[in-house]
Order: sequence, then C-alpha cells, then structure tokens
Amino acid sequence: MNARLLILACPLLLAALVAPAPAAVTGEEIREQVLAANPVYKDPALAAYIDELGQEIVSVSEMAGKKFTFTLLDAPAVNAFATRGNYIYVNRGLLNYVGNEAQLVSVLAHEVAHVTEGHVEGQEGKASGAQMLAAIAAMLSGSPEVYEAGMAYANSLIKGHGRSNELEADRSGARYMAALGYDPELMIDMLSTMKDLESLQKKRAKEQGATKQTYHGIFATHPRNDARLRNAVSKAATAESSGSRGDGAERFRERTNGLVWGENFEDKEAPPERYHNMDMRVRFDFPEGWRQQPGPSGVSVRGQPENSEARLSMEVKGRTAQEPEEYLYNYLDVPRLAEGRAIEPARLKGYTGILKGKDGQPDTRIAVVYYKMNAYVFTGEVDAQATFADFDALFLKAIETFRPISARELAGQSPTRIQYVKATRATTFAALAKELGLDDRELDDLRLVNGYYPAGEPKAGEWIKIFRK
Repeated sequence: MNARLLILACPLLLAALVAPAPAAVTGEEIREQVLAANPVYKDPALAAYIDELGQEIVSVSEMAGKKFTFTLLDAPAVNAFATRGNYIYVNRGLLNYVGNEAQLVSVLAHEVAHVTEGHVEGQEGKASGAQMLAAIAAMLSGSPEVYEAGMAYANSLIKGHGRSNELEADRSGARYMAALGYDPELMIDMLSTMKDLESLQKKRAKEQGATKQTYHGIFATHPRNDARLRNAVSKAATAESSGSRGDGAERFRERTNGLVWGENFEDKEAPPERYHNMDMRVRFDFPEGWRQQPGPSGVSVRGQPENSEARLSMEVKGRTAQEPEEYLYNYLDVPRLAEGRAIEPARLKGYTGILKGKDGQPDTRIAVVYYKMNAYVFTGEVDAQATFADFDALFLKAIETFRPISARELAGQSPTRIQYVKATRATTFAALAKELGLDDRELDDLRLVNGYYPAGEPKAGEWIKIFRK
C-alpha cells in the first residue's frame, strides 16, 4: 500500500520505488539515514506488536525463514515503506488512520510483498547517492513542497512499473492476509480511508491555491470501484487460511490507546541545526550538519554545509496586508519566479519559487512565510547550477520546518494523543469537536480517523477515536 497508500495519502515517497539504492549502498546504510531523519517511537509494546504481526506475515510468504526487520518511526507523516535488506518501516502517523488489526496487517503485508516480489532490488542502480538521500528526505518529511520537488525524479523511476507493482503487492499481500485468517476485503477498507485522506488534502490544497499530486492516477477512482484490485482481493479470499481471526479491533485498540497525534515534542532535545529566535518565538531546522551563524546586515541567520558550496539565509521583514505572493512581487520587487506555489508550514501562509539565474549564474530558491506581523524571507543559493537540484530539496525541507515556538513547547509540551471512547445515541462528531475545542479543520480530521469522512455519525456503542491533550 506504500506507493499508492502513501503517495496518494500524503507527501511521501516509497523508498522501494522512488529512492532505490545504488548497488554500493546497503539496506543498513539506508537505515542509518532513515533513523537520522526520524527516531524510533518510544513505545516498546506497540513496536513489539508490529514486529509480531510482521514476522507472522513473513512466515506465510515466499521468504519464510528470512530475516525481516520491522521498525516503528516517531514521524507524523502517513507512511510505510520497504527498503533493501528486508527492512520495513511504519510511521506512527499512519497508525492514526488504521481502524483495526486486520487493516494494519494489510499495510505490513503489502510492504513485505514489495520485498518478496523483488520490487525493491529490481530498481537498484537508478539513483545516485544524492538522489537517494533527497528522496528519503521527501519520504520522511511529510512536506508537500519537498514531495513535489522529488516527484519528477520519482516519475522517471516508476514509469511503467507503478500500477503493475502495486497490484502485484496487493495480490500477494491479500494472499498473506488470507493465509493468516484475516479477511482480505479489509485491505480495501484501509485503502478507502487513504483515498478519503487524499480527497481531504486536495480540498485543503485547493483552498491554499496549491495543487496536490497523486501517484500516477493509480486511484483515479475510489478503491472500492477498482476492478483489478477487487479481483486480486477476491481471489485471495478463496485461498486456504488458518481460520478466521476476525478484525482484531480490540487488540489494536489496546495497543494504540494513547498514540501521539501530530508532532511529538515529548522527550526531544533540540537538534544542533535548529535555529531559535526567542524574541519572535519562531524556529526552523537547517539541513543536518550545516553550520549556522548570524548573517550580514538585515539577515537574521545564515547556514551552510562544511564545504560552503550552498547557503540558506533567513531575513525578517515587516509584512503587509498583501498575500505572500503579492508581497514578494509587489513589495519586495522580486522578479517573476519559476515553479511558484503556495506553501503552508505549520499552517502559516507562504509562497515559494525559483529565481532563474542570469548570465550563467545559478538558480536561487526564494520563499516567504507570514507569522503575526512579520514576513520571514528565505533565500537558498548555490555556487554551481549543477548542484542546485540536490540542494534545493534541502532548502525546501528546511523552509517547511519553520514554525512558531508555542507556550506548550516552551513548557515542555505534552503532545496530543489518540484516545478511545464509546459513542452513545447522542454522540455526534460536531458535539465532540465542540467539547474538545476542535476547529473545522480538526473536525474533518476527527471524522477521517474514524472512517466517517466526509459525512456520517458514529453508532451507539461504537468505539471511536478522539484527540486529547
């Protein structure tokens, strides 16, 4: 469900298909990059549960007896992916949208199938080290801008293989589910939730004047209407199994009660590349390993790698009533940008694009983000045009980390968590949102994680998820 589930559902790229490693790079080396970007989620019981389910799936696959490593990452992006070396990763953000154990098994089975069907190893050698790292950054960041920046490269790798590989992984994954006693139809339920998430994200992107890319139209229609998918699942449903396990909803609920929703600030130390401005209460993260220092007059901070062949600076200016795009063009008098688009770091208004170099000069990344009465203007520069694409992915990722420093963060921040409650006859999502102090956007999220987007109400006696700080 990776490339489809995740690239459709959120800004994410599948390492197995989008960032295949060159032959000289091992699964262990990729793992170092993955864990450097996102730590392991601190819930040993939940991690053991995922590993237990994963190993059961492997035991009924064509690679039974082979070593597979399942890792739960502390990342809010909706993602799961497979890499070389039989490594399977699941973001905790994905678990927020999973309704029961069978749906979780469908995700894990799909990722195992990408390995058993040779989709990971089969694309090796098509990415340079820099491309691989840029794709991993996109996959893990949850950033629409970084995602879109990597899509052109992703498309060149997946061309002609995406739909075929995904259906093949669905077919094998559904067969593994049936062999373990789970109803393969619940795979379609999981994919349907992801399609609803895609629809919600498109709606939000449209409201911001942005676009939301999908994965080659694999889900041009709803998963329930995809004949090839339904055919693959129905064939698996007739396969021999070890008996019926049901959907495992109670066990999944017990393991995920208290799961962090959104960003997890708890027990985290600020990375050395993080820039803080406590007077204006904002922060953002430079790329890992970059040095930061005060900029020249008018520039708050500038960061650069050890070899100094690129620079990202941030300047604080007074904002106007204009939209961010108009601010750049009309107030700052910036020339027309290529690939201009709206951005929304931490739900703030912003705009970014590429200033094309003249007379042989390299391109420059320009961005502005509004927060309160200030405009935060970012400029990403390189010494040589040949390095711009790789560094531009890092510029975008850094800009997307810009956010206010809230009172909760200053006080140590207790994260928002998922909890389960039983609905009564009087329960409605609107009433829950009012009780919990949720806005309209969060109400849509509440509906989605409970499988009721865009409409519908919970039934009396039904367990539902709520957000609680």
